[in-house]
Amino acid sequence: MTIPTSTTRRGALQLLAAGAASLALPALALAQWPDKPIKIIVTFPPGGSSDILARVLAEQLGKKLGQAVVVDNKPGAGGTIGGAQVAAAAPDGYTFMLSNSTPLALGPFTLEKQPYDPVAAFTHIVSLGSAPLVVMASKPSGITSFAELEARARKDGRLDFGSGGPGSIGHIHGELIRKTTGANLVHVPYRGGAPMTTDLLANVIPVGIDVITAYVPFFKNGQLVPLAVTGSARSPLMPEVPTIVEVGQPKLVLENFFGLSGPARLPPEMVVRLHDACNEVLVMPEVQKKLIELGIVAKPESTARFEAIVKEQVGVLGPTVKAAGIKL
Repeated sequence: MTIPTSTTRRGALQLLAAGAASLALPALALAQWPDKPIKIIVTFPPGGSSDILARVLAEQLGKKLGQAVVVDNKPGAGGTIGGAQVAAAAPDGYTFMLSNSTPLALGPFTLEKQPYDPVAAFTHIVSLGSAPLVVMASKPSGITSFAELEARARKDGRLDFGSGGPGSIGHIHGELIRKTTGANLVHVPYRGGAPMTTDLLANVIPVGIDVITAYVPFFKNGQLVPLAVTGSARSPLMPEVPTIVEVGQPKLVLENFFGLSGPARLPPEMVVRLHDACNEVLVMPEVQKKLIELGIVAKPESTARFEAIVKEQVGVLGPTVKAAGIKL
């Protein structure tokens, strides 16, 4: 049977029209985005730096995008419960993660089976800033400098240090100190910064390593001694405290980065729009004030540079976690 030429042409035109419509759908969806609330997953419980930053960002980003942005806390398993949810989400612009070092460069490497690739499973959109850790000593320990910490560890054969928990960024920095300097620091894990602080104040442990924010009052009243911040620049919270570079240990620079990440394969136009909107939020005076209170230094970066930051930290911290045998 011969199909009439007119029918063939009509069928071809219908196929072309259908193809064009299917190609136009993503562009149409992007033009209408967002038309429903956007979710930012935080991989920690409410109340911490990541949660507060996410809520500040969500409020202002919602105004810029003309749609509600809500925060959803999904803590657990070294940040990988929330991280896995974002990695598995559709790349439609409605699910994002307040990303930082824990769910990307630490948590995945503490599990028997890595739940996702921290680089390839995400679109890393924008850097929101970074916060250094602080290496600190109890007042009764008599340690007043980073050099004294190294000397004490060598003299006594070991020196205990506390962190907020196994696999925390403070724990990993202690492992880096041991690996880099040869000082035998021995980790004492705690279930959060509060119980560690109690033992540090009582000199049960002589040294602690954690994000700087919660410890500023103890430094100012002389109960704890800050030895160095782990960033390349001094912290605005305690500008008198030297950096780890200034105390002669440039290889020990480590900052907890913060950013916004989504699932892999987000449309490039959406990435650009989100990147630019977030950077507009970061320069707002009220946002800058909140960042300083959290000990976070805003660092506007290109998307490519933020991707490189994530990749660099994964490359350093992932092997350190594995070499130390840290498991959750």
